[in-house]
Amino acid sequence: MKKLLPCLLILAFTSITAVAKADVTKMGYVQIDKIMQSPISLEAGKKLQNEFSPRNADLDKLKKQIADKQASMDKDLATMSETDRRKRSQELSTMQIDFERKQRELSEDFNQRKNEEMSNLQDRVNKAVATVAANEGYDLIFYGSAAYVGKDADITDKIIKAINATNP
Repeated sequence: MKKLLPCLLILAFTSITAVAKADVTKMGYVQIDKIMQSPISLEAGKKLQNEFSPRNADLDKLKKQIADKQASMDKDLATMSETDRRKRSQELSTMQIDFERKQRELSEDFNQRKNEEMSNLQDRVNKAVATVAANEGYDLIFYGSAAYVGKDADITDKIIKAINATNP
């Protein structure tokens, strides 16, 4: 028993030393929702709004023209000839089809540009995460949802600061 006790003490000391020397994994968490509400994301939204506002204005103008022509036709309907009524109805139908086509094209173009801007923002976030991780020794950084995130693990503000530092 006397020989076994020193062996157990040495084994216990070795285990404690190994645990004390073990590397601790440094983890962080990024709140994507907070980044999406940051000035960086809002700037992309304003950029898109400025880019598409002229086309929206043109669509609004065309919609008003259609409404005005429809109102005029409704007002004059009782006094119009059948030929004139068909002609004006055909014009309205053509205008409505043109309006719907332009509206669909605008929506498709907007969604494409929005996806491009979101992809660009995601690339910037990923680069900022990689930079912060490398500079501060993080082993693991999470995005998205988590059951609990302590305030020390939330590095969202650091990521936003890093994105701003590399603003193109």
